[in-house]
Amino acid sequence: MKRTRRNHGASFKAQVALAAVKGDKTLAELSEQFHVHSTQITEWKQQLLARAADVFGGTKATSDTPDLKTLHAKIGQLALENDFLEHALIKAGLLSAK
Repeated sequence: MKRTRRNHGASFKAQVALAAVKGDKTLAELSEQFHVHSTQITEWKQQLLARAADVFGGTKATSDTPDLKTLHAKIGQLALENDFLEHALIKAGLLSAK
């Protein structure tokens, strides 16, 4: 009989990872206590240590994403300028009308 796959919540993962970081118990003891494989505990511990700086604002992920409102405004401005210049060139006879 197959065992269904378990999905652990973030709070459970954090609890297990913190227990692993404390180092009071061995991985085997933690594995038995929380009913999770020791490899999984090690992975969660590494994730916790790698992302611990994010809790205190160590990384700024929002600065990487562009501001959509500013980009849309720029697109509108460029479209307006293109239309203006196209009409000016048509009036001057340097561009044929479409």
